[in-house]
Amino acid sequence: MDKSQREHFGELIQTRIKALRTEIAASQSATATVQLDQQMVGRLSRMDAIQQQAMAVAANRRRLAEIQQLQAALARIDEGEFGYCEDCGDEIAPKRLEISPTTTRCMSCASG
Repeated sequence: MDKSQREHFGELIQTRIKALRTEIAASQSATATVQLDQQMVGRLSRMDAIQQQAMAVAANRRRLAEIQQLQAALARIDEGEFGYCEDCGDEIAPKRLEISPTTTRCMSCASG
């Protein structure tokens, strides 16, 4: 993988990390504790609010996990290991990396 490709993927990864952080910040109100106020919200409405809060928390966990994977990919770029299969050492197809820059295995190794 040449320098321009590494730079391209680095920018792609940084853009995705920024987007994920924006999504996390935007969802802060959805992850806030649901207050018990029986006069404002009925029991079923509160249960729905609690479920929505749980789903928002789970979504943020997935976003944080993806950020960690993307940061690991950036580290692989810095180390010169990005774009190479961790199992066999062959190059991973650039189109595969475009779709998922966190990919660490070529199609052959990933399919078993």
